Amino acid sequence: MTSLLVVDDEAPFLRALQINLAAHGFDVVTAGTGTEALQAATRHQLDAVVLDLGLPDMDGIDVIRGLRGWTDVPIIVLSARHGSADKVEALDCGADDYVTKPFGLPELLARVRAAVRRGHPGAGTPVVETADFTIDVAAKKVQRGGKPVRLTPTEWKLLESLVLNAGTLVGQTRLLHEVWGPAYGTETQYLRVYIGQLRRKLEPDPANPQYILTEPGMGYRFEP
Repeated sequence: MTSLLVVDDEAPFLRALQINLAAHGFDVVTAGTGTEALQAATRHQLDAVVLDLGLPDMDGIDVIRGLRGWTDVPIIVLSARHGSADKVEALDCGADDYVTKPFGLPELLARVRAAVRRGHPGAGTPVVETADFTIDVAAKKVQRGGKPVRLTPTEWKLLESLVLNAGTLVGQTRLLHEVWGPAYGTETQYLRVYIGQLRRKLEPDPANPQYILTEPGMGYRFEP
């Protein structure tokens, strides 16, 4: 059973979320403070963490930093903070996704499932098939309409980073680090240029992408 740690200081909301997630097959551990969250994370084998940022004893950002000091468990931020600066900071500190309140339960469930898949990839390296193209990650090949799509090494590394985190928002800084190296973190124009090139090669309508999606000011998401 998939084990989740859900952290929120609003007891009624926390209880309702625990009931709903349990009804969908999750084993749910709860915490009402950052301290309790960090302690619970050391006591339980977790598949993902759902974390509110507004906690009574510490900021949720500090909880993310505390967890990232020793674990790579997927972290989904669930917060009423809508500002892009808050989202960027959370993602840069190590969060894997960001859902703003109010939210729909189906959306949260989809984000949790995607995060768990990222944390526990299936056996073998994936072959991703969409209605318009196929990506063989192991072979580093892309086909569209039965014909090979030629990608530059940088285009491939960017696409691979997105595909291996399919359904999950990947932050700009993380993409820059993974594709260009740790010395890069603010050169977001590189991402815009190469995302545009990938869309022209893969999307049926590059001006209205359906696979490589932009989360403005935050990052990108691959939706197969």
